[in-house]
Amino acid sequence: MKIVCIYGQNHKGSTYHIAKMLADKLQGETKEFFLPRDFNHYCVGCTQCFEKDEKLCPHYGDLSPLTEAMDEADVIILASPVYVYHASGPMKSFLDHYGYRWMVHRPEERMFHKQAVCISTAAGGGMKSTNKDMADSTFFWGVAKTYKYGVAVRAVNWDGVSAKKKEAIEKKTTKLAAVIQRKNGKVHTSLKTKMFFQVMRMLQRMGWNEADVNYWRERGWTEKKRPWKK
Repeated sequence: MKIVCIYGQNHKGSTYHIAKMLADKLQGETKEFFLPRDFNHYCVGCTQCFEKDEKLCPHYGDLSPLTEAMDEADVIILASPVYVYHASGPMKSFLDHYGYRWMVHRPEERMFHKQAVCISTAAGGGMKSTNKDMADSTFFWGVAKTYKYGVAVRAVNWDGVSAKKKEAIEKKTTKLAAVIQRKNGKVHTSLKTKMFFQVMRMLQRMGWNEADVNYWRERGWTEKKRPWKK
């Protein structure tokens, strides 16, 4: 199993420790990226990725190592601390660069066979909205199954998290790892994703954006082929 962890912060706080704990329990080959250390660009809104080709993005080269790691991974872990009830700025900037991969444009076929986990922590609240920030992207990328795990750690760093809370986190990550391992290579695309894909298929058949239409036609998606069928 190949795993990629993308952290929405440079420091190794509670969010990092929980995501790392889960990755270790999956017992696979793990790659880690820290934002903004490993990618620190804002999307400039040039629309080149939408209208022509993602390779025309001014940040394409810097983003490529993260893109390749996600494409090769069986499990994608997105982890962000809660910043004012949402994902961190670096995480948001990173996800902004993949708008062209949403199903409305040019989704990557391999995403339909992957699992993803969105992890967030806060001293108090905001985990639900923060996980949604990240899970919106994994859904629209076409990821077959996304899990969300938010934890109110009641502390500002990992050392301050109580032993009782850490024990609960250990149990939760153990159960989650078991589910992910069991479904590895056998995960099924959800009905919701399939229905949304069908709507996008009708849109592409109307031919609203040449780059997207050509992409879908080349893969046979506007006809009978589907990305979740091997």
